[in-house]
Amino acid sequence: MSRDTLWLTGLLAVLGAGWGVTQPLAKIAVSEGYRPLGLIFWQLAIGAVVLGAVTLARGRRLPLGRAQITLCVVIALVGSVMPNSASYEAARHLPAGLISILLSLVPMMAFPIALALGTDRFSGLRLLGLACGLGGVLLIVAPEASLPERAMVAFIPIALIAPAFYALEGNIVAKWGMAGLDPIQLLFGASVIGAAVAFPLAMASGQWIDPRPPYGAPDLALVLSALVHAVVYSVYVWLVGRAGAVFAAQVSYLVTGFGVLWAMALLGESYSGWIWAALALMFTGLFLVQPRQSAPLAPPRPSGEDTA
Repeated sequence: MSRDTLWLTGLLAVLGAGWGVTQPLAKIAVSEGYRPLGLIFWQLAIGAVVLGAVTLARGRRLPLGRAQITLCVVIALVGSVMPNSASYEAARHLPAGLISILLSLVPMMAFPIALALGTDRFSGLRLLGLACGLGGVLLIVAPEASLPERAMVAFIPIALIAPAFYALEGNIVAKWGMAGLDPIQLLFGASVIGAAVAFPLAMASGQWIDPRPPYGAPDLALVLSALVHAVVYSVYVWLVGRAGAVFAAQVSYLVTGFGVLWAMALLGESYSGWIWAALALMFTGLFLVQPRQSAPLAPPRPSGEDTA
């Protein structure tokens, strides 16, 4: 393995560890009563500041044409407000590691949506991958000894809302494109609009989070999660341009694996044999639905060339 490949592989692991810690942080954020809409507003507001700074540092601006605004609205709702609402609600009732495992269903859920939209072709192996994902869910919900409390089964459907929306989000971009925006510009615009949507909803529903001190563990977890997501996403976009989308897509395994490990380390979670078997089945499904074409590392780009 070349030094360049080794370095990029290490960077991929760092990204997986970064994204993986966001689910345990979400569990901490809801641990003392904070509700989804207030958390979503601050997560998006902090993300908008960071991504806006990245956009300016790259010498870019955010085009405000009708197509760009429409896409940002769609991504804000489908990719942030609705799935994050479900994730935070699920985090109130389910182990963080279990939520990380269920999030690995995104590419498996994306496959049937892509078939319906006509952006992908039928593949027996990828259908088998989808079946593995469904089998993993069954291993979580069916056996009596799979979960710490049997009542948790009722909240599994809530946890499945987020991967379903993320799968839809990816297919929307694949089908209709990005309206001339690059990924960081798109996420910046979506964060601004998402925060604008979440603010009145948080106020009206009584879920507003006062930003004034004193600050506790939930506040720190919220800020850290927002910063990690914005920074990691920006680096991920760079990695896609540097090493290729297929190489970068392997981060899916790492996010799930690190999510489970972080939950064990930070929250003291433990899992039954059924959950570990479900994780193995999910990884098998993830492997089968990933793109199979080869993707050698791209040669180094000239210094100063924009990689996003």
